[in-house]
Amino acid sequence: MDISTKTTDDASPPAPRPTETEAKRAARGATRPGDRIFLGLTRGSGILLLVIMAAIAVFLTYRASLAISKDHGNFLTTFEWNTNLLPPTFGIAVLAFGTIVSSVVAMLLAVPVAVAIALFITHYAPRRLAGPVAYVIDLLAAVPSIVYGLWGALVLVPHMNGLFGWLNDFFGWTGLFSWDEGAPRSMLTVGILLAIMILPIITNVSREVFRQVPRMHEEAALALGATRWEVIRMSVLPFGRSGVISASMLGLGRALGETMAVATVLSPSFDIQASLLNPGGGTFAQNIASKFSEATEFGRDALIASGLVLFVITLLVNGAARLIIARRAEYSGANA
Repeated sequence: MDISTKTTDDASPPAPRPTETEAKRAARGATRPGDRIFLGLTRGSGILLLVIMAAIAVFLTYRASLAISKDHGNFLTTFEWNTNLLPPTFGIAVLAFGTIVSSVVAMLLAVPVAVAIALFITHYAPRRLAGPVAYVIDLLAAVPSIVYGLWGALVLVPHMNGLFGWLNDFFGWTGLFSWDEGAPRSMLTVGILLAIMILPIITNVSREVFRQVPRMHEEAALALGATRWEVIRMSVLPFGRSGVISASMLGLGRALGETMAVATVLSPSFDIQASLLNPGGGTFAQNIASKFSEATEFGRDALIASGLVLFVITLLVNGAARLIIARRAEYSGANA
């Protein structure tokens, strides 16, 4: 028998092409009752989320407008918070400065360490060591914030004098690290504590992203003679860049809204210190937590107004993160 004939005879028949009606149904999406129900539930969940966000925004805006309309000072630039005066005077200048500074310090300290830990677990540590380290990181993520606050007040703050003295001796000339030898309940202490708190979140997400790097990319780089660091620099980090940015935004969200830990460690005052080492300053969340229980109805509206600003800052931060990820879409894992 001719080989070509045998091959043709043994070949399986081509799969039937979908009819025009089936193609239209597939294009329309769900066709079975279960699919339609699931589609409705998912669509309803998305719409419900938008409704909740809109309701929160409307509530905050309405209550904030009641307070701001009676504010004797400038809400954005006043260095004072006294809602019991007649007329009341309050502003968010100190709170906005403290929130942003403490969060930036936390991110500068936490992100490099978190990425390094994630790379160590996924690409350097032996399997016997990687498991326990990852388990400890997971446990740190589950610790309540008040426990971090108590640890910061009882352990971290008393041991900051040496670091503050060293920074003052070598970098005090910058003004940013000058210290008048007061209690180390300052923005730098808050930033260090927040960095410890957000470290597990960034590490865990980054670790899972780095684990999704296609093995063939790493093997191709190794076949070309790349070292382990060159493999990470050329294959792992570009692939996981968008994931690391997303993880960092999750950590930043917690740092911006952290309440009890900051209230436990910081010595708040309504002034802006040029140095990160001197006590003073405050954050939105800390101010709301410390003043809400004793505030009058008008004072609560003023605190809600500050919460609205924090809400807007969070939205802007997440929007900026989405823009960064969109600009780096060619490096994301989805397009690898």
